Amino acid sequence: MTQYLNHRGEPRVVVTGMGAITPVGLSVAESWEGVLSGRSGIDQITRFDTTGLPCTIAGEIKGFEPTQYMPGKEARRMSRASQLAVAAARQAMDDAGFNGRMPDAERTGVVMGTGMGGFEKADENLVAYREKGLSRVNPFALISSLPNMPSHHVSVLAQTLGPINTISTACATGTQAIGEAADLIRHGRADAVIAGGVEGIIHEAALAGFAAMRALSTAFNSEPHRACRPFNLDRDGFILSEAVGVVILERLDHAVARGAKIYAEILGYASSSDAFHVAALDPAAVGAIRAMSWALKDSNLQPDQIDYINTHGTGTPANDGTETNAIKKLFGDHAYKMAISSTKAVTGHALGAAGAIEAIFSICAIHHGIIPPTWNYEVPDPECDLDYVPNAPRTAAIRTALSNSFGLGGQNACLVVGKV
Repeated sequence: MTQYLNHRGEPRVVVTGMGAITPVGLSVAESWEGVLSGRSGIDQITRFDTTGLPCTIAGEIKGFEPTQYMPGKEARRMSRASQLAVAAARQAMDDAGFNGRMPDAERTGVVMGTGMGGFEKADENLVAYREKGLSRVNPFALISSLPNMPSHHVSVLAQTLGPINTISTACATGTQAIGEAADLIRHGRADAVIAGGVEGIIHEAALAGFAAMRALSTAFNSEPHRACRPFNLDRDGFILSEAVGVVILERLDHAVARGAKIYAEILGYASSSDAFHVAALDPAAVGAIRAMSWALKDSNLQPDQIDYINTHGTGTPANDGTETNAIKKLFGDHAYKMAISSTKAVTGHALGAAGAIEAIFSICAIHHGIIPPTWNYEVPDPECDLDYVPNAPRTAAIRTALSNSFGLGGQNACLVVGKV
């Protein structure tokens, strides 16, 4: 039985199913192909008039039809985030071999995360009230805007009765949701957990807010596919996007007993706070270093045992330089021997979903033996001098990968995933 326990005598946690909907694909397979081929999901915004905004591009999901996954009446009562969460959860459950329902309801949990939830529903409700009065207010609008609704709807889909939680830690959300879900299993509170992050908020208020912060890229509106430029000297900001990533986590012995295919193992997880500034990064990067270090310790790994890092890599001047320095400080000489990349160059930054889809890409790198590249790497920055796997995927045997997410409010979360 010891082969099913980690170094602390806790149950080992594995990934047996994955689902994703992103600007580069409506499934994990399509999204993975997109990040390998460089097929950018960033384009002109179609949801609203961008006149007056300095950034007119985003990573919109194209072709998603919620009624492929749920009845139309249910879909109309949900926010876009909830629709996406249900769709990706169904994909993940099907991928794991669960046909519509998890086998032991009371031993199955749900941990979903979102940064902005169903913000658009609250906004629609406010506009309806101001323009047409109370009689035109949708009684489901307030409920559907709540950030815990994706977790609720996924739980209803799978008919789970175990632990349920909602994580909202800005850009660290998706990573933290998967990490907290793994802890539920390691601590004996669940045998399986549906976990992930979702964001469906290509909305003018969000874009205007980030534009006012001067956080968005504005130099490539006419060439959207070149706009997100992680680690480039001429990077000028991130690109907002929407996405969802969901994984099925199980105890290793539970997965083996039912003959499940296993993609990878969740080896470790940690989170930390900068306690520095609501929006600015701590230039010393002590919070990021602490989170990465703790995640390695949780995994019982040394820094030189990490083969690949999927970075937060947003394409903002501050983030990429700070993350690079944090990696160099923690990993020392090994920092120059690892493969490091940012998949945001083609997906954009999906806020609360980013960490979840990037964890999935890290798992795919291990499972397929291919490192996804950093696209749009054209102008090297002397201060960002690591191996960013520029502009082409790389075949490699990846045993372990670290996935980083650093969010507004100084919230850091890191996952370590490994080959089983």
